[in-house]
Amino acid sequence: MRLTADRVKGALFDLLPDPAGTVFLELFAGTGNVAIEALSRGARRAVLVEKDAKLVDLISENLAACGVGLRAGVISAPVETILPFIAEKEELFDVVFADPPYEKGLAEKTLCLPGLESLLAPGAVVVVEHSFREAVGDRYGSLVLRDRKKYGDTVLSLYGMEKDEQR
Repeated sequence: MRLTADRVKGALFDLLPDPAGTVFLELFAGTGNVAIEALSRGARRAVLVEKDAKLVDLISENLAACGVGLRAGVISAPVETILPFIAEKEELFDVVFADPPYEKGLAEKTLCLPGLESLLAPGAVVVVEHSFREAVGDRYGSLVLRDRKKYGDTVLSLYGMEKDEQR
């Protein structure tokens, strides 16, 4: 497991709109540190997805320790299979943050996952953290690249829906 570095996390929240009142989805959550930061900055709710049971327990402990557990839900499942089930709950997300393991092709696969676009509120941002050595495109379905920033070996690629661009 690799944590999102504090420098990258700070840069991420500088790039995103104010999280106050938003609904945040963290995929490949690890320890949940990015969603916890969003909640501490005023996000209304967060959903965290992590398949490793030990990390799911750690996320729950971290949420409780930070006093934000009541505004968060933790799902123990592989990201690749859970999005359609999340979509059934009809909750829309303002920010989706994905930090898949580096250099395994998962950044690009995440952007192509069935159900991802149906989870997005109008004006939503999808952010994928990935290695600079990993090729990630400018368009996936209706998701189009809005910004890309490099921080050492780490890249943050920010996407939005094409229809939001045309408004």
